[in-house]
Amino acid sequence: MQRLKISGLPSLVNALIMTSILSAGNGLLYAAARTLHGMSLEGHAPRIFSRCTKQGAPIWALSFSLSFCLLAFLQVKSSSAVVMTYLVDLITCCQMLNYGFTALTYRHFYSALKKQGISRDSLPYKGRFQPYTSYLAMGGTLFMLLAGGYDVFLKGHWDVMWFFLTYAMIGFFILAFVFWKVVFRSTYVRPGTAD
Repeated sequence: MQRLKISGLPSLVNALIMTSILSAGNGLLYAAARTLHGMSLEGHAPRIFSRCTKQGAPIWALSFSLSFCLLAFLQVKSSSAVVMTYLVDLITCCQMLNYGFTALTYRHFYSALKKQGISRDSLPYKGRFQPYTSYLAMGGTLFMLLAGGYDVFLKGHWDVMWFFLTYAMIGFFILAFVFWKVVFRSTYVRPGTAD
């Protein structure tokens, strides 16, 4: 942009990037606070997160979610920026797991609709190209999860720490799933069997 000597364009691009970052941050903060609030209402998180203001904002869930924004200050020093890189790796894996299992949940929902003879046309919204795009989403996220640490396996690049950062969330998810099923004795609802 500077080589093209178009004045104002770099500032416009920066403004658009900041708008995008603020929009994404706002959406993620909303989702985090409401999820924590909902978990609290169902008894899966401390009761304090179910408290709301008179206007209905879950103030304690919002405050707790906002506290994670303080991690951005890790970028202030170069030594702490390394920790930020570690967190980004862990969070990226977690986000892909969320996306992949959202697609799997849709597959279960789709199977239940099909088995019970409910047409997708009766729903207020239906995604295009379903159920095929859910297969694409599950396959794509699985590929990205497994290929995320490809450089760790290259000759001469093996690093235990990066292997752990790349794949730890997958193991943690499996352990958390098994822990929940064993401790709370919940059953897995097989595709097509949901009410």
